[in-house]
Amino acid sequence: MKYVSRIIFIVISTVSFLPTYAQKNIKKATVPSASIDYHRLANIDTLINGYVNRGWVPGVVALVVKDGNIILHKGYGYSNIASKKRMEPNSIFRIASQTKAIVSAAVMILYDQGKISLFDPVSKYLPGFANQTVLDHYNAADTTYTTLPVKRAVTIKDLLTHTSGIDYSLIGSEKMRAIYAKEKIPVGLGVFEPNLVDEMNKLGKLPLAFQPGKEWRYSLSIDVLGAIIEVVSKTNLEDFLRKNIFEPLNMQDTWFNLPASKADRLTTVYTEDSLQHVVPWTKNNFGVDPNYPLVKKHYFSGGAGLSSTAMDYAIFLQMIMNGGSYNGKQILSKRAVQMMLHNQLDFAFNGKNYFGLGFEIISDKGSADEPRNEGSFDWGGFFGTTYWADPKEKMIVLFMTQLTPNSHNDLESKFEQILYGSLK
Repeated sequence: MKYVSRIIFIVISTVSFLPTYAQKNIKKATVPSASIDYHRLANIDTLINGYVNRGWVPGVVALVVKDGNIILHKGYGYSNIASKKRMEPNSIFRIASQTKAIVSAAVMILYDQGKISLFDPVSKYLPGFANQTVLDHYNAADTTYTTLPVKRAVTIKDLLTHTSGIDYSLIGSEKMRAIYAKEKIPVGLGVFEPNLVDEMNKLGKLPLAFQPGKEWRYSLSIDVLGAIIEVVSKTNLEDFLRKNIFEPLNMQDTWFNLPASKADRLTTVYTEDSLQHVVPWTKNNFGVDPNYPLVKKHYFSGGAGLSSTAMDYAIFLQMIMNGGSYNGKQILSKRAVQMMLHNQLDFAFNGKNYFGLGFEIISDKGSADEPRNEGSFDWGGFFGTTYWADPKEKMIVLFMTQLTPNSHNDLESKFEQILYGSLK
């Protein structure tokens, strides 16, 4: 009997961390929430304004949605320091790797439609991935290398979980960066002339960093998924996302090619000089022109190409929290969302957490020393944007700036501590 009771306890404990998929549409709170201590929440204003006034960050947009109600949505500091243009709640940010979750959801749309399987080999759609190899020895002196054969084909699931063996150009491991640079594989940030499908086929012919499925490594895998979407849907990634996600969800501020009518809302991107002073980003930084959202492009990076607002992205996350639907529009099946939020790795991610199909997922171990509850899912972007959703608290959070590197990036963690400290 004692054994049976323990089993029941384990089952109940596990289920309590799964999303309930209560249908919510985001709206402005008409009355104060009984679950928030607003006196404590106000400390967020003091915190962020202090960082802005010290010149540590140019500006921030913070958005908190609790039980479908907006409890905080503010702009702090400046969208442009030189002109003293204020940061507004609807300011548009380069969300970089926050693009990945949206494209991962797009892949699951194709899954729901029966057009792909998670275990399809990538070579079924991109022939460049046939007969792949794995890097064995690399000679930095003349950039030559030897390879070994792969033990199995890279699959769509490998791409979704960053276990494909693909690495990242520009920000990846030293050896793979050199191999990718020699072949001019795009990193995804900026404007590129080549065709996405052609470039990803070229990537497939290069060696993998490790055998598929053997480890987690941040990669161009989601760019490869973008190419697969284009092949399967017979349309470009921008049009697919607009038709299947952005228009149904009324995400009017999320774009690869930002319309000229919205250009004045695009935030300025900043970096730091050698003395850690905030200075404007220039074209020399990583070779990325900061004006790329405004430049007409046809290469749509599934891993880094979008710009958006805090509210638009919160709507996307609310759709996930709702089990795939929002405002009467079914974007994903409930089961597809469950799969996205289920641990997909046989080993710990970052030593403690899980990784699903497009999201980091906080484990019991991970929740032991940070405010987010077990089952929360999250990611961020290269230029300083971050998000998470906490199903247990029914809460969605966006914290967005445009500064990288950022010597004062403890601001986000302090913001998070105050936020959770305000929950009753």
